[in-house]
Amino acid sequence: MSRILVIDDDRIVRETLKAILTRGRHEFHFANDGRQGLAAFTEYKPDLVITDLLMPEKEGIETIRDIRRLAAKVPIIAISGGGRVGNMSFLQVAEQFGANRAFAKPFEPKEILQAIDDLVAKAAATP
Repeated sequence: MSRILVIDDDRIVRETLKAILTRGRHEFHFANDGRQGLAAFTEYKPDLVITDLLMPEKEGIETIRDIRRLAAKVPIIAISGGGRVGNMSFLQVAEQFGANRAFAKPFEPKEILQAIDDLVAKAAATP
């Protein structure tokens, strides 16, 4: 069981991830935006973070950068419903700024659970 911090402003996405993470037997904590997410990150000390990219208050790319400054080793999964910066998708930009994996919404539950297992195992094996 891993401790997962989910940062997303969409209640439906949070409920979907709650069902997925419960099925995967993971412990989880939710934050509604990047500002709340960073506060929860330092208090909750998750094994992995799942963050949306488009949120009010503090968006996902900035949140990923801030988490990387606090804990370079904690895996991050970026999720987004779309959008582009120039000729790159927000998901590609998220990976450039430190997300280990990126998924477009809607995503497959199996893919998210497999990514969590892979990333947490890899982080645990890295000194």
